[in-house]
Amino acid sequence: MRRGIAGCGRHQNGGLYGLLAPAAGRMLMFASLSLLGGCITAADIPDPALDVPAVYKEGKPGERPPELDWWRGFRSAELTGLIEEAQRVNLDIAAAAARIVQADASARIAGAALLPTVNGNGSAQVSRSSGATSSGTSATISRRIIHTYTASLSASYEIDFWGKNRDAALAADETATANRFDRDVVALATLASVANTYFVVLATQDRISIAQNNIVSAQRIYDAIRQRVNVGTSTDLELAQQESTLANLKASVPPLRQTLAQSIDALAVLIGRPPENVAIRGGGLARVAVPRVTPGLPSQLLTQRPDVRRQEAQLASATANVGNARAQFFPSIQLTGTNGYQSAALAALFTPQATFYNAAASLTQPIFDGLRIEGNFELQKARQDELLQTYRKTVVQAFSDVDVALATLRETTIRLRLQGDVVTAARRAFELSEQRLRAGTIDITTMLNTEQTLFQAEDALAQARLARMQAIVSLYQALGGGWTQTTESPADAI
Repeated sequence: MRRGIAGCGRHQNGGLYGLLAPAAGRMLMFASLSLLGGCITAADIPDPALDVPAVYKEGKPGERPPELDWWRGFRSAELTGLIEEAQRVNLDIAAAAARIVQADASARIAGAALLPTVNGNGSAQVSRSSGATSSGTSATISRRIIHTYTASLSASYEIDFWGKNRDAALAADETATANRFDRDVVALATLASVANTYFVVLATQDRISIAQNNIVSAQRIYDAIRQRVNVGTSTDLELAQQESTLANLKASVPPLRQTLAQSIDALAVLIGRPPENVAIRGGGLARVAVPRVTPGLPSQLLTQRPDVRRQEAQLASATANVGNARAQFFPSIQLTGTNGYQSAALAALFTPQATFYNAAASLTQPIFDGLRIEGNFELQKARQDELLQTYRKTVVQAFSDVDVALATLRETTIRLRLQGDVVTAARRAFELSEQRLRAGTIDITTMLNTEQTLFQAEDALAQARLARMQAIVSLYQALGGGWTQTTESPADAI
């Protein structure tokens, strides 16, 4: 965890002293502050006072964190291909990468104040005096044309005794770092969305297959009841009841197909392609392996979750802004100089006798500005406190996300096992009921009940499989998996 920003020591509370101290004292203070450099230190960043637990509430001691490329644990080549394509071409990730370039450019703009400004100047001027003068009753006509040529270099530099410009540049650098982690936050959410949507596609394919198989079973029961009606052992009412069950099953398929189409379209958006160019083979959740996820140590979460790192960088940026606002209470020292050539004849412009120079130093001390500087300082301090509380909340939320995901994974696994038992029992009851129906030893009400119980149980089992897969993805997301810490170069983030 970052506890500070590399830099030098900072003075405290020197504004009034700079105004009231004698000249010798001020000279000594300026000399000492020029050596300090003005950058912020670890002591400037407020302590978040975080209580990091030794183990997750739902975890076990000594567990290792998952790999960053967690999606490979599902052993689905199609899922891996979709996620890798989303990493390359997802439009949200691309927009976040563009924000990194913007932040880097802003950081360079802010850092420009630390360097001198140098300008080259060249000019040529022609002037003519008035051609007519009068004296009494006579007039004298004279004309004079003057040529002036100038070539010079001018430079200006603000001595950053109190670190005002350095802190502004540091704040921009930390903002750029925060934008890098923001890109990782977007990437992590995108990869989780790809996986979840892909699993919805597979689960919907399973549910459509289950519905079609159940339609076949219901049709078989319907034909058996019709035969009984033909021989007089069943009534038209019983046939109509089975016909209603069969119609309900057929009516359940179009919404599932709609969900399937919508999910494939959502995947197309995530990988930046039109839906017409996306084909998902899928085949059902049975084709996907179920990885074993361990949460690792809680302290690792603070360095692996990109949203925590983003808030940390934003807090550091706010701290640097506080330093910049504090430095505005002190004088601003500006050095300027110009050196060049000036001549009335172009041929003699670059001769030694045509040289000229001037140099100047200025000091500006704010005395009264309507409390603007003080208001800005209080604003930045409040902003720093806001980000400190946001940082604390993000860390606490990260631990909560992991515990919730672990609990959800545990309960969905139990639910899946129990739902499997329900399907096994319901299928056995349905098979026995169908045998007795053909033997004429069961009433139609019992047959309908066992039939509907099996159909509902099988559909619920498919949804339970989906819930467990999504719980696994949620745990990976809560642990901050799926991103790499490439914060050095913006080109790497694009």
